[in-house]
Amino acid sequence: MTGGNFMATYEYLCSDCGPFDVRLAIGSAPATHDCPGCAGEARRVFSSPSLAVTPYGLTASREREEKSREAPDVVSAPPPRERPAPRPHPALSRLPRP
Repeated sequence: MTGGNFMATYEYLCSDCGPFDVRLAIGSAPATHDCPGCAGEARRVFSSPSLAVTPYGLTASREREEKSREAPDVVSAPPPRERPAPRPHPALSRLPRP
């Protein structure tokens, strides 16, 4: 971010060199751009945004929410309570061993 302008990454495709990215101010990307490899004209292509940095917990909750819209989970009883394993009495560790 420089001078109050927000920057975005735009993708272009050169017919000779292949795809490349250009960072420009949001909303200022032209339909074509000069290829940095061959200086030929490359057309702008549209692709999905990169969401790889989304935390796993957020992704999982979004997927659960979307799934529950169409096919909500139906339960007939609350889930069973998980009980911790009983701990041995502390005095047992002081008993003589055979």
